[in-house]
Amino acid sequence: MPRVRHRYVCPLRWADLDLLGHVNNVRYVDYLQEARLDLLRAHREASGATGPGDDPADGIIVIRHEVTYLAPLGFRLRPVLIECWVTRVRHGSFSMSYEVFHEAADGTRTVYLRATTLLAPYRLDEERPRRLSEEERAALSAYVEPADPVERPEPFRVARTPEGHYPVHVRFSDVDVYRHVNNVVYFEYFQEARIRLFSALGRGLTDVPPIQVVVAQADVDYLAPILLRAEPYDCWTQIARVGNRSLTVESEILDDERVLARARVALVFFDGASQRAVEPPAAYRERLLSAVPGAGEASSAPAGRP
Repeated sequence: MPRVRHRYVCPLRWADLDLLGHVNNVRYVDYLQEARLDLLRAHREASGATGPGDDPADGIIVIRHEVTYLAPLGFRLRPVLIECWVTRVRHGSFSMSYEVFHEAADGTRTVYLRATTLLAPYRLDEERPRRLSEEERAALSAYVEPADPVERPEPFRVARTPEGHYPVHVRFSDVDVYRHVNNVVYFEYFQEARIRLFSALGRGLTDVPPIQVVVAQADVDYLAPILLRAEPYDCWTQIARVGNRSLTVESEILDDERVLARARVALVFFDGASQRAVEPPAAYRERLLSAVPGAGEASSAPAGRP
């Protein structure tokens, strides 16, 4: 069967950039959402067939994102291209993959990101998951390119420390048409929580130059909806691993003791001048190592590992 991928032309916005002049890691997830919606819209317009989310009471929710950041993307007037396709269809869920890239005249690509998303149909009026209809399964199957299934890993628990706490205040603009906080905004919450933790761990250090990091991998599990309310939710973040040039951060968002979302994010220390991974200042690395749960048992990566 010939490969069928949907191509979406995605304009860039100046506001998408971070302090390094790269498209921020959060904004890529927004691009993926736009490409996914464009695929479903294009199929409906071309075939007139019923697809996921056609009934106003039916929606599609994200269960898990796995996002791999491969190269920095700076602002340009030329849109970036996104190919997306379906990798698996089950009765109660389906998964999609994406590639974000620019393509030269000879067909060669500069790939900035690859990602996979696990999604599920959802009954909005009853606030519960539902099964895909045969018509929906047929619509999705036109784009199937089989791949390994997206599976949730074993859950982890994050240590509750003062420096690892970030109160999540939901803004009205964070909420989507489903009356839930949009899946993209979770990446913003986890980013804010990381920044808060990094700042706390660096407090009091002298003669340490500004430290820059870029996201290499972000895996987020959506366990229950976050809703608009006046009271903040609790986000707890910990340093899970420290390597020579990278670290792994784990986070949870909770409502009281109920876990609503989890994230595991790998970051790389980055030098903006050389555009390369670098080792962090020794004093800051020691602070990071001391923050790893069970820090007395050495949590660093072998030499030579990024």
